[in-house]
Amino acid sequence: MKDYAPDAIRNVALVGHGSSGKTSLAAAFLFNTGATSRLTKVESGNTVTDYDPEEIERKISINSAVCLLEWKEHKINLIDSPGYSNFLWDTRASLRAVDAGAVVVDAVEGVEVGTEKVWEMLKEFNLPGIFIINKLDRENVDFNRAVESIHQFFGRLAIPVQLPIGKEKDFSGVVDLIEKKAYVFEKNESGKFKEEEIPSEMKEAAEKRLEELTEMIAENDEALMEKYFDKGELSPEELRDGLRKSILNRQLFPILVSSAALNIGTQPILDSLVNYLPSPLEREDIMGKIDGKEASVKIALDEPFASLVFKTISDPYTGRISLMRVFSGKVNPDGTVSNTTRDIDEKLGGLFFLQGKEQIPAGQAKCGDIVATAKLKETVTGDSLCGKGTATEFPSIGFPEPSISFAIQPKTRADEDRISQATHRISEEDPTARIERDPETNELIISGNGQLHVEIITDRLKKRYNVDVVLKPPKIPYKETIRGKSDVQGKYKKQTGGRGQYGDVMIKMEPLPRGTDFEFEDKIFGGAIPKNYIPSIEKGIQEARKKGVMAGYPAVDFKAILYDGSYHDVDSSDIAFKIAASMAFKKGMKEAKPTILEPIMNVEVYTPEAYMGDIMGNINGRRGKMQGMEQKGNLRIIKAQVPMAEMLDFEPTLTSITGGRGSFLIEFSRYEEVPAHLHQKIINESVKEGRIKPEEE
Repeated sequence: MKDYAPDAIRNVALVGHGSSGKTSLAAAFLFNTGATSRLTKVESGNTVTDYDPEEIERKISINSAVCLLEWKEHKINLIDSPGYSNFLWDTRASLRAVDAGAVVVDAVEGVEVGTEKVWEMLKEFNLPGIFIINKLDRENVDFNRAVESIHQFFGRLAIPVQLPIGKEKDFSGVVDLIEKKAYVFEKNESGKFKEEEIPSEMKEAAEKRLEELTEMIAENDEALMEKYFDKGELSPEELRDGLRKSILNRQLFPILVSSAALNIGTQPILDSLVNYLPSPLEREDIMGKIDGKEASVKIALDEPFASLVFKTISDPYTGRISLMRVFSGKVNPDGTVSNTTRDIDEKLGGLFFLQGKEQIPAGQAKCGDIVATAKLKETVTGDSLCGKGTATEFPSIGFPEPSISFAIQPKTRADEDRISQATHRISEEDPTARIERDPETNELIISGNGQLHVEIITDRLKKRYNVDVVLKPPKIPYKETIRGKSDVQGKYKKQTGGRGQYGDVMIKMEPLPRGTDFEFEDKIFGGAIPKNYIPSIEKGIQEARKKGVMAGYPAVDFKAILYDGSYHDVDSSDIAFKIAASMAFKKGMKEAKPTILEPIMNVEVYTPEAYMGDIMGNINGRRGKMQGMEQKGNLRIIKAQVPMAEMLDFEPTLTSITGGRGSFLIEFSRYEEVPAHLHQKIINESVKEGRIKPEEE
């Protein structure tokens, strides 16, 4: 492959709602640039960027995938990113590696929830962007309606620079407003087109759109504004230069048109990626840390090597592959680099470019490029790698907290033995996947960004690592406590011919503030119980409280005061006092008004305003308590506190209410008493699970 200077590189992410045609666009670009010999199709399962078996089977993008295009003396590093909300964390990570985003919009559906979310990401990272209205060959398309939906959500700075020729099955090409030309494509997916005059029936609409475009470009440049007022028009060259400047400054976002499936309009889009989007050197310096102090990292070839690992791939043959964006300097394939995030050195396992899953050997990796390396021992997604002797660190990549959890049960003992290594590999590749044992319930819990995400993780466990598991709703980690006081005796006396067992304790129990857990106080005076037995008494209570008296859950937030008792010179023993203490605990719990505690979660729901009433009603029906509301961009944030037991099926409900436009965050807040009318239901579940026997109720 040719060696490209940084100013001839374009790093672009295809972003947008799921099924808007991002992967099909990538396929058309690869075909038009000669990287593939035919136009691959999502339906055929042979695209370069959707190569994972799960993606092929489900016909959706699950992972971000990198491919490279060579077009008109430029190299385009293109990232085809997921659009469904369960996988947008990967899209967000990919945007840290690029200098611009191409937002793909379905011509029929217009702006959807994924479009809104990726737009917020582009704003967050201050990245320039273009819009591509795709699928213009479909039935019921309306270009003007699609443009209006973009304006409605993102404002009037989004402006058409192309118009479609024909619609639905008659869509045949594009009008370039700046060049004042029409490109009419062959209907055979070849991407071949002829340059023609603008069709007569479109000239009036084209002139009107060009006037709007010219005014908006001129508004951003004083010299162009003066020339426009003076002459009444601007030359194509002036419009191109003015548009490029406006795009780089996020003052304008051009709207382009295409049908990726028919390969219509895709070559002019490639021209736009090269002509209008920034090179790595045109990007503003990035804030990070140098030698531990806040500083801007200069993007230049003659600066020390500095890069960010934005994705990790677990390859069955190569092992761990780390994808990195080189922000400054250069590095050799056999180089040793410093991981400043973890303060370790790493030896690079070669350097290569990725074309989907295919690896193309790379020489020296330079400023502005996206390159992969293999077999780094400790480096993970979000880590910064830099040259030896330098200490540059970029901000880490923030990943969302999981929103849904399930318990997983390995089907066989062999599955249980293999699961640890498999879950470690999955967590390396997917930082939002959590698989860990719950210390409260001893269950293995799998957590993800939605039910589809969790299902795909379990499918990967089976297909990649031969680990078969069953998904179940997780157990709620209830706890038990007391609301009153008690004063009880626990006496254990056993005589069986020889030496007997004797332990006798008097214990008072009283409640403690929520979250205090447990306290033990020794108030024995006068040697009623020898000091050497006191630790056994405390241990007896500690072990007994692991299983409360109502539903078999751990007992917390109480104090046990040992104040009296008796012993036998011969028959007393540590085990006897342990058993006596356990007996006293059970009796004391029952007499001190026991109750069940449940975990309460802080919940933040992000939703368009139209759905707020339905969501608040749903949360109230889940015993939720409203804590307030905020606004963030076009979204409203509903804050509430809801019992964990009521949140297990919230994710599919929210998706149903909002049509997928809503999302939520959830984190533990505290424990609270379960309402008395729900006690019996929890006790019945404990009997069913075998946690307690029916007679223990």
